[in-house]
Amino acid sequence: MRLIFTALGGYGHSFPLIPLAVAARDAGHDVSFATTQDFLPNIEKAGVTGIAAGATMTEAFTEAAKDVDGDPSQLPQKELYKVIGRVFGEVLPRAFVAGLEPILAERRPDLVIYESVNAGGAYAAKRVGIPCVGHTFGRMAELDVGDEIREQVLATAAEFGIEGELQASFGDPVIDICPKSVQSREFLDTAKRIPLRPVGWSVPGDLPAGIEGRDRSRPLAYLTLGTAFGNTDVLTKAITGLAALDVDVLVATGPSVDLTALGEVPANVRLEAWVPQSELLPHVDVVVHHGGSGTTMGAFGAGLPQLFLPQGADQFANAEAALAAGVADQLVGDALTAEAVTEKTRALMTDTAVRDAARALAEEIAAMPSPAEVAATLPDYV
Repeated sequence: MRLIFTALGGYGHSFPLIPLAVAARDAGHDVSFATTQDFLPNIEKAGVTGIAAGATMTEAFTEAAKDVDGDPSQLPQKELYKVIGRVFGEVLPRAFVAGLEPILAERRPDLVIYESVNAGGAYAAKRVGIPCVGHTFGRMAELDVGDEIREQVLATAAEFGIEGELQASFGDPVIDICPKSVQSREFLDTAKRIPLRPVGWSVPGDLPAGIEGRDRSRPLAYLTLGTAFGNTDVLTKAITGLAALDVDVLVATGPSVDLTALGEVPANVRLEAWVPQSELLPHVDVVVHHGGSGTTMGAFGAGLPQLFLPQGADQFANAEAALAAGVADQLVGDALTAEAVTEKTRALMTDTAVRDAARALAEEIAAMPSPAEVAATLPDYV
């Protein structure tokens, strides 16, 4: 069977689809993955054939804000939300339809699996008449900007002759990597859900020296703000707070923060620009992070307590869901101080109720169907 996966060109959007793509390839299917040209090297490191399509986030924001005078990030909230709505509801879908529709028409895959935010992948498949299935990258969050995105999505879909809601993957079956107990109730009530265990994927690479085989009697705290929301001030406060504990601290700064900007750090802190996160999490005892879906799902699966420092996008909603599940705490705005990081991280690491809730959530994830099991069912959706 010929399959084409498609996602927006970003770590948090594309990487969650890779385990199923690899499993489908290993099952003997002809698998390709369509995303932006700049992101294809990451896809191809998984041994999956890449196809260039769509626009980057930077290109999309530039187009959506072309009539804005000055810095779009300084717009009043209502106007900024309109720009974001255009990015995800109009500019990116149009770019993916333009790039992907002729490819689908030529290659005629049996099935398209599209990331749930990549509406253009769904539009292109439907316009060519190819069966398609959605695929979440985490929890389907209710965002403050969600109404603007939904309005633009529906308007663009109508122009393309498409009916249905993005939240419910336009009526298509949707592969969902979020455990049911923390998934959005609205999504669960409307989607044709296919559960898939979130196993995580990272660009292949070695763990930092000393992680494997380390003495587990001394806890390891992992700090990251992901690939897109790096903030030197937030990282500095979190590093100071974690360093005050009797733990080792591993910090992944990501591509948006220069290591040198953090200056000298305490002796129990190690800075890394990048780590293979999916390989690292089994060695960790607590995660302090921004609340991106990849880190959140990975920590859920590893049964780890989490301290959220949400910065934007779906991170606030992810934090609230994790708190409701009893596996996390959060620090937002002025509440984020070094002292608060110390206090809350210590509490998370010593609270038996948090530990038990995290273990239960990990057990729920372990019971979800594996990528190989879901790959075996894909012919059912053709």
